Amino acid sequence: MTRSEFDDIRAFLADEATHAGDLLRVARTLIDDLEHARMREAILRTYYLRLLTAARATVAADSVGAPDPLTFLKHELAEHGQLPEDGAAVQRILSDARAAEALLACLEENVQRRPKGMRLRRCVGTGRRLSH
Repeated sequence: MTRSEFDDIRAFLADEATHAGDLLRVARTLIDDLEHARMREAILRTYYLRLLTAARATVAADSVGAPDPLTFLKHELAEHGQLPEDGAAVQRILSDARAAEALLACLEENVQRRPKGMRLRRCVGTGRRLSH
C-alpha cells in the first residue's frame, strides 16, 4: 500500500460521515491486504533462504576444491529461470550488477539518520475522501 493510500484511509476514518458498515468494509480489505502481504513475505523469505543456502554451499564446495562448486547455485538459479542463456545476457547481468553495486554504495554514503524523539505526522486533516 502506498503512503497516499494510507493517508486516504486515515482521512476516511476521521470523517464523521463514515458509517459503521463502511468501516467494516475497510477493515476486511485491510485484513485481506495484510494476508496477501504476509504470504508474499513468506515466499520471498523462502526464495532468499534457498538462494543463501545455495550460495553458502557453493563457497563451501569451492573451499574444499570440489570439481564443480557452482552446481548448487546453478541449480537454484535454474529452478527460477534465472540462468543467463547467451553472451548478451551475461554482459547485461554483469552491467546491472556493477550499476547496483555503485547505487548501493552511493545510498549507504548518503544515509540520513532519523532524529530521535517524537515523530511528527506529515498528513493531518480530512482533506481526502474515499467514495462511500
